[in-house]
Amino acid sequence: MNDRILTRDIAAHAGQHITIQGWLHKKRLLGGLNFITLRDRSGIAQSLVDNKDELEKLRGLQTGTVLALSGMVVSDERAPGGAELHDVTIDVIVPVEYESPIEIDKPLDHKSENLDTLFEHRVIGLRNLQETGIFKVQAGIKQAVRTYLNDLDFTEFNSPKLLPEATEGGAEVFKLDYFGKEATLAQSAQFYKQMMVGVFERAYEINPTYRAELSATTRHMTEFIHIDAETGFVDFQELLGVVGGLLRSVTTSIWQTHGEILTKLNAHPAVLPEAIPQLALEEIHQLYSNATGQNSIGEKDMRPDEEKWICDYAKKNLGSEAVLVTQWPASEMKFYHRTSADNPEFAERADLIFRGVEIATISMREHRYDVLVQQLKDIAGGDPTADGFRYYLQAFQYGLPPHGGFGMGLERLTQKIIGLSNVKEATLFPRDINRLTP
Repeated sequence: MNDRILTRDIAAHAGQHITIQGWLHKKRLLGGLNFITLRDRSGIAQSLVDNKDELEKLRGLQTGTVLALSGMVVSDERAPGGAELHDVTIDVIVPVEYESPIEIDKPLDHKSENLDTLFEHRVIGLRNLQETGIFKVQAGIKQAVRTYLNDLDFTEFNSPKLLPEATEGGAEVFKLDYFGKEATLAQSAQFYKQMMVGVFERAYEINPTYRAELSATTRHMTEFIHIDAETGFVDFQELLGVVGGLLRSVTTSIWQTHGEILTKLNAHPAVLPEAIPQLALEEIHQLYSNATGQNSIGEKDMRPDEEKWICDYAKKNLGSEAVLVTQWPASEMKFYHRTSADNPEFAERADLIFRGVEIATISMREHRYDVLVQQLKDIAGGDPTADGFRYYLQAFQYGLPPHGGFGMGLERLTQKIIGLSNVKEATLFPRDINRLTP
């Protein structure tokens, strides 16, 4: 295989005899002119097969058959990549006689009523160039996140996903037997990334998160990838600047590295200013209620349609497809959140809403040990001596500076950058209340 040429490179070998290897992507048998398309990791290439004996080797074989094709490279602007193979010799490496249950040679329909079929045949459907493109973009997004955070001197780490109890409270937790003891799957990396502030000062991870949410919506899953980051020696506005900078950096660089794929996916570059606009929760309620007649004034959270509305409003009036929602009521905060020194009725928290969906929650943390212990008792009803909390609290006993961080959903970010309708479309093998396979 040392002499193998990738399909994306064949045009550079015009007039040469080469070998390409990959999967049979499509056959067009037109009698005198017979074309076969081969797919490899770099894309597709077309070959003209005019030798009946060679063509006979493909009789009864289906899409997915693994082939080696050898032939002369001929420039042709009508062919994918501007060149194709002629005088082809076919070597069948792995024959496939089973007809594919899903088409991989044309775009797949992502209408909501077709998603179950799409996910049921995910193993094969991912070979479709459209589907492959989604996850090449997602890999690029992940790399762009790493580049941005690494450039800011963050250190990547990996936290455990098996925990002794549901440390963040609530019923949204998966429980399992752990050698006779009860364990849970991590709802987030929250405690560990705060611990790492005392180690690295700036830390992040990109890892799975598990939520036993009884929700069958376009935005919820039971397993997803979280971008979790935490930084010390920071104030709230600096923290918001880090997160806004991350969104701007990723949405810009992904078009530089994957613009061709994004164009084929009918995506559009994000409209984002240098500083993401900040609007208070109650201000958004007022704007939304006045504009729509749907009264949300006084509500403690944002409605899904309100998130979409404020992004449309911000794009039109503020030149931004993203909004930072601030001034969340302290009555709704987590025990590890910090209240505002100037306005203690508010938590120092913000949600980043992008193209109609919340993609990140951001907050300053309570770093004072005594205050944190009291909030643990009062807000979460937690026991500071329990295994789920005592190691976490040790980090504060032995000194943590003012710090804050955020959690951002990789799949939601991918969904919104591309313009998909459902977060599951941006997930390789989605998990929700109805699906545990493939």
